Amino acid sequence: MNTMEKLDTVSGKETERPKLLLIDGMAVLFRAFFATSVYGRYMRNAEGIPTNAVQGFLGHALSAQSMFRPTHIAVCWDMGAYTFRNDLYEGYKANRPEPPEEMKPQFDMGRESAYLLGWKSFGMNGVEADDLIGSLITRWKDEADILVVTGDRDLLQLLAPGVQIAFMKKGHTVFDIYTDERFREEYGFEPGQFVDLKAFMGDSSDGYPGVKGIGPKTATGLILEYGSVEGVLQHLDDLKPAVRKKITEQLDMLHLSRELAEIDCHVVFDADMDELEVPEYGPDTARALEAEGYPTAAKRLMNLFPVSGEQEEWPFG
Repeated sequence: MNTMEKLDTVSGKETERPKLLLIDGMAVLFRAFFATSVYGRYMRNAEGIPTNAVQGFLGHALSAQSMFRPTHIAVCWDMGAYTFRNDLYEGYKANRPEPPEEMKPQFDMGRESAYLLGWKSFGMNGVEADDLIGSLITRWKDEADILVVTGDRDLLQLLAPGVQIAFMKKGHTVFDIYTDERFREEYGFEPGQFVDLKAFMGDSSDGYPGVKGIGPKTATGLILEYGSVEGVLQHLDDLKPAVRKKITEQLDMLHLSRELAEIDCHVVFDADMDELEVPEYGPDTARALEAEGYPTAAKRLMNLFPVSGEQEEWPFG
């Protein structure tokens, strides 16, 4: 993560800004589950409950902490499938299949595992993790450098100076990192306009259509030319007849799709930055992971964060 500095108003010296790592908990949990379940590797605890998603989640998160060296860390969670967007559109995410049976018990286990590491978690009924991440960024982007670990490209709209998005790629250690500069180079417009792009394109994974018949190429051209949904609507007469017809016939869905695509960055939550400080890991942390049936995660913790000479040695040989 890029290091930025600010001026300490008391001493007059430059001090390093906090580095906040935000983890999209459910996105990482699902990725970890399917990466191993495809080979039938569920890993199980003493009760026979699968732990592959949780141990993979911890592996990704610990690797990200080791690589990016944040001073603060938090995990944001989805708290059930139903959110305020389902009130807006009945079909929102309705096309997604039920989670596999082996995955279901790991939702609560994943949240509990973050607690074992001492990480601050955020979750709110009816609110998506995206909205929590967006709200945390809005609250702290002026005083901290922020990096988000996720697999969800919807979060590209949150890019800004000092805010980066790290998409999980291969294994636990390969990330595709976007900055606002990279976004502008690839798309030709501002990250905040990504919402308008999705309003036209729709999102098949989230189950809303946008404007049927308008694909990525046409949608991108519209945003580059007119800037936003409203900008396009103000210039309907300038559009090709076929494109104009599609938009005018699906105007309600266009507006609804934009509303569904936009991350709510104004969720109210009660937390101070110092509550998110990166914890100290010690032998007790590894023992707690081992006791809960996460030996692979315990070993990864020991490998990535060796105990200093003043501390008791790591357990388990």
